[in-house]
Amino acid sequence: MAHYYIGIDLGAASGRVMLGSLENGRLSLDEIHRFSNGPVRLGGTLRWDVLRLWEEIKDGLRKVAHLGVPVESISVDSWGVDYVLMRGDEPMLRAPFCYRDARTEATYPARERIGEAGIYEATGVQFMSINTLYHLLAEHAGDPGLLASADHFLMIGDWFHFLLSGRAAQEESNASTTQLWNPRNREWSDPLITAFDLPRHIFPDVVPPCTRLGKLTPAVQNETGLGEIAVVAGCVHDTAAAVAAVPAGAGENWAYLSSGTWSLIGVELPSPLLTEAARSANFTNETGIGGTTRFLRNASGLWILQECRRAWQRAGIDIGYDGLTHLAADAEPFRSLVNPNDPHFLRPGDMPAAVRDYCRATGQPEPETPGQFARCALESLALLYRELLDLLEHTTTRPISTLHIVGGGGKNNLLNQLTADSTGRTVLAGPIEATAIGNVLLQALTLGHLRTHAELRQVVRDSFPIHAFTPSPAACPASAREKFAALPA
Repeated sequence: MAHYYIGIDLGAASGRVMLGSLENGRLSLDEIHRFSNGPVRLGGTLRWDVLRLWEEIKDGLRKVAHLGVPVESISVDSWGVDYVLMRGDEPMLRAPFCYRDARTEATYPARERIGEAGIYEATGVQFMSINTLYHLLAEHAGDPGLLASADHFLMIGDWFHFLLSGRAAQEESNASTTQLWNPRNREWSDPLITAFDLPRHIFPDVVPPCTRLGKLTPAVQNETGLGEIAVVAGCVHDTAAAVAAVPAGAGENWAYLSSGTWSLIGVELPSPLLTEAARSANFTNETGIGGTTRFLRNASGLWILQECRRAWQRAGIDIGYDGLTHLAADAEPFRSLVNPNDPHFLRPGDMPAAVRDYCRATGQPEPETPGQFARCALESLALLYRELLDLLEHTTTRPISTLHIVGGGGKNNLLNQLTADSTGRTVLAGPIEATAIGNVLLQALTLGHLRTHAELRQVVRDSFPIHAFTPSPAACPASAREKFAALPA
């Protein structure tokens, strides 16, 4: 008997409504509806058009309903950090800000009130200006009356669960990205909330991964044609869903890389690691399935290349990612490198100019052709992955011989080989749709159609291709690693 599930996968660049079918230990996944996403400039700020996303989601659900298959549940995953303010029957007090909005530049230094050591001890979260904490502080500074008048906030994926089910609850993997969640006690950090003078009442109830939230509301049933299917909060944070679907077997000598606009690279631990070494290395502790900890670093991913391509498109030069990869393969190796985590590359804008400025300031030749820009972006990422994997080994004292790459970046075979060469580790790429796969299979786990996380990962191994890339260290000379290590960030 086949079981059917709807997975709504929301990314910062696009969203999809996916239909998953689990039968005889194998999963098939079909994309039913895809739509674009991206921040909208509004009054000098960057916001998310969540109302349009809601209409797109409903369009996708109508398409599923027309198929006539017996869907049993639905779940949403999304990027972390961002949130919607709510009050009473009003589901949205104002258009939610995008994490890349510059308003946190003024509030990020507020961490010095308590000190990074105290915040890390309480939350175990990597310090980044995009974290929810600094957006709430900006909210409090800019419009304290609005924040105080809100009943609560919900993060993006959880807000869509509210629209689907009518239940306002925050799922833990998403809450753990805020830098206001205590991973040891698994509750909001009241000392931090008090210390930063944030209104305690806006922090919502939190549920663990794989929680049934209820049924699809009658209104959504009427609008879409779907029945009383279960609404499930699996791992609502998209990286948590992707890591749940990493096709690793037994053993601990592996790391994961969720590769897309962002690169999230880490290991799966049985409990949080809140040591001084972890804080100094700026690793984060976020909740995973079954009480596990995703010990990782959040780093820039394919963002630089994506923004370069958008800039070229605005200038009338439209080269697809496959074309850019072919051009990069033919370009001179290690001609120009950047540190992808440098703040110059964080905001949207003229990315080719930002790359040229960085190379000029660091005494390197400026990229001139799309192939040189693409080669610079991909080689720089691969060298960053080497640094982070070495840092992971040192911080956890766990040897890492294999890197599982999941997500859209895993389609780039040049980047996969560059990563194997630079890190000296075997790279296993796939599945590409790890986030949607995790979304769907966590529903199966919640409903009892799978028994354990190990069984879930076996389904992934049995259902999707995985491609191996063997390292050739000679392809990444020590001079390239030394050149990258000397770059400022």
